[in-house]
Formats: sequence, C-alpha cells, structure tokens
Amino acid sequence: MPHKVFLTRLKLTDFRNYAALSLDLDQRHVVLTGENGAGKTNLMEAVSLLSPGRGLRRAAYADVARVGAPDGFSVFAVVDGMEGPVEIGTGTQGTEEGQSRRLRLNGTPARTVDELTDHLRVLWLTPAMDGLFTGPSVDRRRFLDRLVLSLDPEHGRRASEFDRAMRSRNRLLAEFRPDSAWLSALEREMAGLGVSMELARQEMLGLLTALVERSQSNATFPSARLALAGFLDDCRGLPAYDLEERYIAMLAEGRARDAAAGRTLDGPHRSDLLIRHQEKDMEAERCSTGEQKALLIGLVLAHARLVGDMTGHAPVLLLDEIAAHLDQGRRAALFDLVDALGGQAFMTGTDRAMFEALGERGHYLTVANGRVSG
Repeated sequence: MPHKVFLTRLKLTDFRNYAALSLDLDQRHVVLTGENGAGKTNLMEAVSLLSPGRGLRRAAYADVARVGAPDGFSVFAVVDGMEGPVEIGTGTQGTEEGQSRRLRLNGTPARTVDELTDHLRVLWLTPAMDGLFTGPSVDRRRFLDRLVLSLDPEHGRRASEFDRAMRSRNRLLAEFRPDSAWLSALEREMAGLGVSMELARQEMLGLLTALVERSQSNATFPSARLALAGFLDDCRGLPAYDLEERYIAMLAEGRARDAAAGRTLDGPHRSDLLIRHQEKDMEAERCSTGEQKALLIGLVLAHARLVGDMTGHAPVLLLDEIAAHLDQGRRAALFDLVDALGGQAFMTGTDRAMFEALGERGHYLTVANGRVSG
C-alpha cells in the first residue's frame, strides 16, 4: 500500500467566490455537496494549485482572484506529504493579466513550482474532460502530458523550452533571409527536447498499458488501449540519437513549407493520443456517452494507481461530479476503488445521498455561497 498523502488544513483568501475560508481536515476523503454554482469546484481548483501548472481549469491568475480583491489570491495548505508534514502557500499579488505565481514551502520561497512534486501529486477528473475522446487533439496531448508530469516533473520544463525554441524558429522563418546557422541551432535544440518529450510519453503509455492488462480481469470500469501517433510514427524503436537526427532532417527539409504555413508542422506538438475501448475493440470516440465516461474514469484510476506504485506515495485525487450518471452499484464500486488507492480524494456532488456507500470513510461538507459547513 502506498504511503497516504493528505491535507490536514486548507485556507483560502480572495479565491474565486471565497473571501476567506479555513478548513481542518483529516485522512478521510472529502465530500463536498451543494447546489450548482455554490463553489464546490472552486475549492477543488484551489487544491489543484498545489501542483505545477494553472490548475484544473487552466485559468489566468487574474480570473482566479475574487472580484474586487485588491491583492490577488492565496491558497495555504498543511499537507502530510511525501517528505513529511509541509506547509504550502501559493498565490499572486495584484489582479493584472500576466502576473506571476508565488510559492512558499515551510515559509521559504521555492525556486520553481516543480518543487511541489517533492511533496504531493495531484490528479483530477472533471466534467470538462468528458469530451476528451471527441474533442481536438490538443486536449488529449494536454491530458497525456499531465499524466507524464505526475511521474516526470522535468517533462513540463522540456515542453516549455520546446515551445520557446519553436516560436523562435517560426519568427526566424518569417524573415526575408533567415540566418541558416541560427535556424540549425534552434532545430537541433528542438530535436533534443522534442524527442525527449515523445519518449517520455511513450514510456508512460507503456507503463499504463502494462498495469491495465494486469488488472483487466477484475476491472469494474472498461479498459483503455492507448497509442501515440502523429510524430515520428515510422521510427518507433530507434535510439534517441537517431530519432533526433531524423527530426533535424525533417525540420531542415520543411523550412519552406513551414515558412509558408507560418508555423512548424512537424513535432511533438502534433502528436495525438489514440484511445480504444479494449473490451469492445472500438475507438473511444465511437462509444456511447456513458461508455466514454466509464472509460475515462477507469483510465484516471489506473493512472492514479500507477503513480502510487511508481512513487510509493498515493496521489491526491480531485473527482468533480464523479457520482453523476453512475448507478448505485457502480458508485459503490467506484468508492471502493478510490479508497483502495490509498490516498485522499476530494469529491463533489449535488446530493449527499449519492455518497451513501462511502460511509464513514468520508468527511462530509456542505457548500453554499462560498461558505462551507460540516
């Protein structure tokens, strides 16, 4: 059983519709119930900011601060984490667009937000992800990269540096006579970063596929078969050096085409995650809405289990409206699976009765108009 990571305190200041909030928690799962718009998802969004990135809504920081708040927002949490108890404080100052995020660990400024992954891993499933299988490929890439980031904190840095180098190449290609030596240097940098990103994605899919196959016989939710396509598809299995040289050649040969298009047309930013319903041997986008929801739940739970197995520490799970559209039997099975992961989960719903099967394993809170009561 992985070590349990859990929040023991959560304090919000000027966060969304919360002027101020202080919650004392324990190891139990946190169940937030209340009407739509009460602030349940806002609270979970605050917890998601205990991980690198912009949280489960990917919102601009200026949009997160409560309307009229003069000094931005703050989120403070006490966590029994991967390296022991830790106090985490994050937030912003001011309300202008482009503001930066601040992070303090045990009262000391952190060098980067990636340090959060030393203390906890936060994973989530929200209703906005229900269109993952039928939406644009960028959503599936973002989903996959979050999976990778939970095990490889450097993945986010590589992706950011690749995007920076690619934007520089695009700007250079727009010039009348671009400097070929500078282009070559940028393309070599892109190749090193891009291939590393793609290999990390492939490794994650391999680990997740192996775990799904091991647990397929007693699965409550359907299994997903995963594959990656759209970048270096004909080069699978080659050493990293050969992949980099192949990508460098592709970029050099595609300069005129990319200049005409105004963007780079080959690279890891063009990859797509292909997902099939394994038991039905059917593309996920062709499955019914209910089957897609069940498939997504199974995939997220499998990934959470993988994170626990690989790190030795169970992740914190954020499951927004997770019980909706599930019958009573499947809800009970879901709660058992979540509990068996060994971590703390935050779950939301409009009706507390939907969580009856969770029993005493849950810490039940009611949310109304930015206020939380026990």
